[in-house]
Amino acid sequence: FINNFIIAMEEVEYCFKNVNNSCIKVSRSLRVRAVMYAILSSITIITICGNLIVIISITHFKQLHSPNNFLVCSLATVDFLLGLCVLPFSIMRTVETCWYLGSIFCQISLCIDNLLSCASIFHLCFIAIDRYYAVCSPLTYTTKITFKVVYIFIGIAWILPTIFSFGLIYTKANVQGIEDLVMILSCEGGCILMFNKLWAVLVSTVFYVPCVIMISIYAKIFTVARRQARMIKNMEEKISMEEKKRRENQKREQKAAKTLGIILGVFLFCWLPYFIDAPIDVFINFATPTVVFDSFTWFGYVNSAFNPMIYAFFYPWFRKALKLLITCRIMRTSIMNLFPNDFH
Repeated sequence: FINNFIIAMEEVEYCFKNVNNSCIKVSRSLRVRAVMYAILSSITIITICGNLIVIISITHFKQLHSPNNFLVCSLATVDFLLGLCVLPFSIMRTVETCWYLGSIFCQISLCIDNLLSCASIFHLCFIAIDRYYAVCSPLTYTTKITFKVVYIFIGIAWILPTIFSFGLIYTKANVQGIEDLVMILSCEGGCILMFNKLWAVLVSTVFYVPCVIMISIYAKIFTVARRQARMIKNMEEKISMEEKKRRENQKREQKAAKTLGIILGVFLFCWLPYFIDAPIDVFINFATPTVVFDSFTWFGYVNSAFNPMIYAFFYPWFRKALKLLITCRIMRTSIMNLFPNDFH
């Protein structure tokens, strides 16, 4: 029995062999690791490239310079930075089940991860507000949602999450009162973000409250859009050409609202499992298996890869810009003639 116990101890693999209190490394075959690297790397590449195309398209083509598209561009920047600054290191941590980049970089990575997740929620909130005015108050939309207002929205969507994320983690407010538990669960080679019960509830509130507000806004938008669609259908033969043009513009705004509503739905679908499990995990002393928690986290990350796919499916300008980028003709294309019929 003693010999078997010694052999079992020797077979246990640690993140750092010669370091006391090293985390235990999950042993995986080369084939399993290769498949995991391939899948997670593909998600990362799609996230980076897809969102980069959105950023280039909106910034390069003047016809796409609208308040709404600038919000979309800023959201794409959030997703792009997630793919560039967070996902490559999360791949290593997920596949190898160890963190080899030191505690300081671990803290920075966790801060950036939390920052970008919060920034996504803020951007989606402001996009919902923009679509509300575009569909429900089309006559006052251009006066209420100006470029100046959008710049303020974007500033808030970046500054508040930055202060919240870095302030919370670097003041260690998130682990006050559970220091002993953190010491027990911490080991060399680990990099996880823990919360006490208070902050677990508060962080969940930062997710759930904006989501409820956004769902309410989009419910109102689609109610108004349906009513407008019925009015347009009933008056189609009676209205003037100028009125028809205004109605067409309303249809475009409604289509944009529908597309961004789908983006919100996908965001909720991807992140809800994580935000359900994360606060529960705190109250059960972080007993969620690592593989389950990592799966929920990556399911949330996949949302950043889905967004460009949604743009590709619903927005003709995205498909045209992608074609121009692939064929290297983007710098030679006339900006004024690129999108003659659709700006959205």
